[in-house]
Amino acid sequence: MMAQLGSGAQGRIKKFYKQVAVEATPQGFAVHLDGRPAKTPGRSLLAAPERRLAEAIASEWREQGEEVDLPAMALTRLAASVIDLAANDRAQWTDEVLNYLRSDLLCYRADESASLVERQAAAWDPLLHWAEETLGVTLKVTAGIVAVEQPAEAFEAALRALEAMDDWTLMGAVSATQISGSAVIGLALARRAFRAGDLFRASRVDEHFQAERWGMDAEAAAREARLERAFAAADKWFEALGPSA
Repeated sequence: MMAQLGSGAQGRIKKFYKQVAVEATPQGFAVHLDGRPAKTPGRSLLAAPERRLAEAIASEWREQGEEVDLPAMALTRLAASVIDLAANDRAQWTDEVLNYLRSDLLCYRADESASLVERQAAAWDPLLHWAEETLGVTLKVTAGIVAVEQPAEAFEAALRALEAMDDWTLMGAVSATQISGSAVIGLALARRAFRAGDLFRASRVDEHFQAERWGMDAEAAAREARLERAFAAADKWFEALGPSA
């Protein structure tokens, strides 16, 4: 039986299996539900190139209750996207990361609060230095919200880094970039250059500063928790992929 990702009310389906296992196949390490291979929405085999990643995906299926909460299964959704979409969408994924680079979060600093400027510099400057020294991506920093045009060389260097990634690593970099709002942070997580917790906190410097001054309402707190879980899933994705990431 195929688990149709995204089907059911709000992406939930009634649990239809009892046992989850990982089996080695010519297509990779496949997730099996009650002895039958799980399938992606495109009806391809739900399989990962590394056993550790397949086991992490299988764990998501094991952890489900009476209903399967598909939207919460981040690794399963990322894997299905790679399997079903990479052949046609890889160039689009690369472009999306480069688009984030055009207005990267780390390049836009506060223009009034000195304490916030200091906090941004402490969290963001080491990441920009890493991007320059490791990837050759040198970005301009500005104050305020007026857009700054980044050097063409920065995009060329970032493109080289992205094109060197396999489909699975690129998908993780796209996810981390979307969650954090920063291509630099996404690339840093993919390279395992900094601890995931530090990278996530760097992406939330402005929000945490404002929360300290004005407090954080329940909706904002819930959104941050969702983002943190998603970023942790991206970190697990790269950890499971191993050194190739």
